[in-house]
Amino acid sequence: MSIRGIAGLDRSEIEAEVSRGAVFVRYQYCISMLVVTFSQPTAVQFVRAGESRFSKGLPYTAVSVLFGWWGIPWGPIHTLAALATNFSGGRDVTQEVLASLP
Repeated sequence: MSIRGIAGLDRSEIEAEVSRGAVFVRYQYCISMLVVTFSQPTAVQFVRAGESRFSKGLPYTAVSVLFGWWGIPWGPIHTLAALATNFSGGRDVTQEVLASLP
């Protein structure tokens, strides 16, 4: 599993960060090309306590806004779903990630 933002941290340091409010999240992005639409989750992102989950998702929101709408009929539908996920701070996958850490 690819996790961004944990380089150099061991399990105990990650657990300490999570106890202070850090979370693991996945954002969503959407790219359309006329009749083909791709809607994918991102790699897991580690968001430390005090960091903005919203701002970490902005690049994926921008990709969806610029490139997601153009597929008929699924482009607008998947784009709106991606925006809803990203504006809410991404999908929290902290428990799943902690369970899978060595």
